[in-house]
Amino acid sequence: MRSVLSWSVNAQEREGIPGGVVYDLCFNPIGSQIVAACGNFVLVYDASDGLLLHRLKGHKDTVYCVTYSNDGKRFASGGADKNVIIWKNTAEGILKYSHNDSIQALSYNPVTQQLASVTATDFGLWSPDQKSVSKHKISAKGLCCSWTPDGQHLAIGQFDGRVTVRAKDGSEKCAIERDAPVWTLSFNPSDEESGGEVLAVGAWNGSLAFFDLNGTQIGNDKQVGFDPCSIRYFSNGEYMVVGGTDNKSALYTRDGTRLQQVCDEGSWIWGVAPRPKQNFVAVGLNDGTVAMYQLVFSTVHGLYQDRYAWRDQMTDVIIQHLTTEQKVRIKCKDHVKKIAVYKHRLAVQLPDKILIYEVTGEDDNDMHYRKKDTIKKTLDCNLLVVTSDHIILCLEKKLQLFDFKGQKEREWVLEAVIRYIKVVGGPPRREGLMVGLKNGSVFKIFVDNAFPISVVQHGTAIRCLDLSCTRRKLAVVDEQANVVVYDVQTRERLYEDKNANSVSWNGVLEDQFCYSGRDQLSIKTGDFPVHREKLQGFVVGARGSKVFCLHYLAMSTVNVPQSAATYRYLEKKSFKEAYAVACMGVTDSDWAQLAYQSLMALQLDIAIKAFIRVRDVRFVDLINRLQASRKNPGHDDKVFLAEAIAFRGYFQDAGKQYSKAGRVDLAIRMFSDLKRWDEAKHFASQVQGADVKDLVRHQAQWAIDNRDWKTAVGIYLASDEFGKAIDLMVEHKMVDELVMAVRQLDKSQTQHLSRCAAALREAEQPLFAKEAYVKMGDMKRLLEVYVETDKWDEAFVLMQQYPDMADKVYLPYARHLAANDRFEEAQEAYRKAGKPDESVKMLEFLTRGAVTEQRFSDAGYFYWMLSSETAEMARSDPSSALVETYELYAGLAEMYYAYQVIHSYVTQPFSSYQAESVFHTARYLAAKLHNKEVPYGISKVNVLWALAEQGRKLGCYKVARKAYDQLSALKAPPSWGDKLDLASLQIRSKPLTDHESLMSGDDVFSGVRSFVGFEVLPLVEFELQAGVSEAEAAALIAEEGQG
Repeated sequence: MRSVLSWSVNAQEREGIPGGVVYDLCFNPIGSQIVAACGNFVLVYDASDGLLLHRLKGHKDTVYCVTYSNDGKRFASGGADKNVIIWKNTAEGILKYSHNDSIQALSYNPVTQQLASVTATDFGLWSPDQKSVSKHKISAKGLCCSWTPDGQHLAIGQFDGRVTVRAKDGSEKCAIERDAPVWTLSFNPSDEESGGEVLAVGAWNGSLAFFDLNGTQIGNDKQVGFDPCSIRYFSNGEYMVVGGTDNKSALYTRDGTRLQQVCDEGSWIWGVAPRPKQNFVAVGLNDGTVAMYQLVFSTVHGLYQDRYAWRDQMTDVIIQHLTTEQKVRIKCKDHVKKIAVYKHRLAVQLPDKILIYEVTGEDDNDMHYRKKDTIKKTLDCNLLVVTSDHIILCLEKKLQLFDFKGQKEREWVLEAVIRYIKVVGGPPRREGLMVGLKNGSVFKIFVDNAFPISVVQHGTAIRCLDLSCTRRKLAVVDEQANVVVYDVQTRERLYEDKNANSVSWNGVLEDQFCYSGRDQLSIKTGDFPVHREKLQGFVVGARGSKVFCLHYLAMSTVNVPQSAATYRYLEKKSFKEAYAVACMGVTDSDWAQLAYQSLMALQLDIAIKAFIRVRDVRFVDLINRLQASRKNPGHDDKVFLAEAIAFRGYFQDAGKQYSKAGRVDLAIRMFSDLKRWDEAKHFASQVQGADVKDLVRHQAQWAIDNRDWKTAVGIYLASDEFGKAIDLMVEHKMVDELVMAVRQLDKSQTQHLSRCAAALREAEQPLFAKEAYVKMGDMKRLLEVYVETDKWDEAFVLMQQYPDMADKVYLPYARHLAANDRFEEAQEAYRKAGKPDESVKMLEFLTRGAVTEQRFSDAGYFYWMLSSETAEMARSDPSSALVETYELYAGLAEMYYAYQVIHSYVTQPFSSYQAESVFHTARYLAAKLHNKEVPYGISKVNVLWALAEQGRKLGCYKVARKAYDQLSALKAPPSWGDKLDLASLQIRSKPLTDHESLMSGDDVFSGVRSFVGFEVLPLVEFELQAGVSEAEAAALIAEEGQG
């Protein structure tokens, strides 16, 4: 690092301020202006050139301090007149407030607009949103102040050596005791490194100390050798700038290690101020001078192959492995001046010594360094390089060789100033150096040889150079930005170009080097055109497909595609060179292309290595078989090349290659294995005697194996193998294909048609089955189809033509009618089918269902139909069993029909039947059920309950009492218990009589009842005398009626 004076002004002389001392200065937030406290004035300068912009006169006495707000809208000044003045950034005064003592320090809160003002007895806190200044006492004269980065706490340094840390409201958080007046202090604006706020304190006992926010000291005191007057953090807290009574300002690390002097003036430095976001520092002197210095930070770094080391924060060294991206930091705790790297060695030059480090492990990627030796000497040099056992110092024209103990072993004095030096490797203690001079000469020096060896005479000052990996070619970049490549043996110029600033050979490829310039990276491979791409910075190394570039302090790795060079070598059939380029890093597809082209050119050694790279076992096995086959007689490379073409998926080309080799059979087998049957048939047609049908069979079997039934069926049908096709269609119920087969088959192929029709019927496609039966003329099966599809009209028409098939129609028709509740028609159909027993079974089933579902009216109807059917059967077979069955069914029909009235009365809340009808129905059923088994579904309890209730209501108390008595002997529903008991008691209060109108006629008439209201009809039954016929009896009854 070095400092350069940008400008300097003396206010006493130029501004006419006699005795003006610059006690303080500050920048606005953007760094365009600098404000200085000088005498009774506040001076505002242009930060770029020192031009005075404003001379502000608002104070009546010396101005001691100035500060700028974080938003840049205002700044403040304070001094011996006890006043604080707030100024706009346009240099207009907007506010003034006062204290009881002189203002010693000012500081704006970095987060809010709160202003802290420190005096000899107190400090004040003011902000634009409050009317008054809140003031708080301090124990001694205040000298300085600083806010924490978050604006929550304020530190105040006092004359008695005490530092008080206050919260925003003025309350004290902690106190720090020092042995001397604390003239300056400052909080680090960044807390990332330390993990908390760090306060730097400068006391007038020549010390710097650091504390955390709780007042705990961090580390030990740093003795600086003078009394610090001003401390300011620089570069976002990475460094500090300190000025004081030694007339100097210097750059320190954040932990207080002195790095470099910034300036040496002839007067005390009261104030320092870093320019925001720029490497400039302003200083204010006791003689009234304001000076601006630029800090120039040089890049200190070293590189060897894939290890790069650079200086960080002036005191640390970071080593990065460019391939693995691993990094390690070495804290030297002193100013790092030079760095050198060679293999597993690292040399770091400090102001008073040189540290030698070595890698602890044997692994090339190991990044663990340990200190090996220390050379405790102050050695000046322009360049530093390190080898396995030596360091080499370069100073102008001289090179000095030291061992790690600091003993000088050799010295070389060259003819011109050394501009570039590079270690090019070699055995330990015999390494070679390439040295470029200002006069254009390039020498090779071996550390064990006192005599430099001239390599080339370039003629222009050397800026950069590098030697190829085989040491046969040398590339140099001169001061005129020309890049030139020399043959080391012949010194012939092999290549030239312009606009270069650095050059590097590829560490693994002799014919490739890279150079940078004008934001471009140029890559030259062999005799091919230069490949260029955008790049900022300098190329410093290249290894494989990685190019290492330095831009300022950042090292980046650029992955350079090597595909273009690989393909250019392939175009020239230079397979060895293409393989060498590919080894530096290409994509898998590039490796595959190299492998395939090498194989097709029968460069088997390269091909097998390339296929191993892409892990293609098929081609590796192919090459092994090819190499083994070459030992056998009759070997033909063309067959193997055809197989290689097929491996890549170019099957047509492979087939042609097989044909050229006279092995069409292999082409047929290949396409058969690929199931590309059309191509297989095409090649088979070129060979006499080839069995194409065999290919067809294999194709169909392949379709079956892949469960592609449709394709297999299509193949069988196309080859007229209907049997196999139908077997497959039947097995997998392929309806559409079966229909297609029916239409394709001839009517004479009845066996195939019959199987298709049967399969269609099984698949519930009878209409298509009908088509097959019609085609083959099978009327019996056709009739079955009509029946299955309920096409009864067509079935009856066909039955008329073939009467012998009537039984095939009527029986299913009867079942169809029964399923559709057309029972009378179903009975007739059963009779025509000669199956009356089927009719009886149907009616019995219907009857059971009706009774179960308590549809007693339907049950009566079905029993009536059963009785009718039984009567019809009795006509043809008048056996006593049928007559008894008839009477049973007729009686049940009447009882179930009558019970519907009782069931409705008992279970429904409302009934449409008249009371007399319910009464008569109950009497009828009670008589029928007297001393007989009660039919299924009929409740005798319900019958007696209806009879008793309706008899009681209609005045038939005798009948009702008798019914209640019978109910008491039966098991009534539990819910009827109280109701039944009460009714039984109530009926006994009634007379034991019946209503005559309801009971008359029972003894006179025959007892035949009407099935409308179930009352007794006025009918008399009598027997005819002997000799009187029924006709004569009817005539006599008619005459009696007329009379």
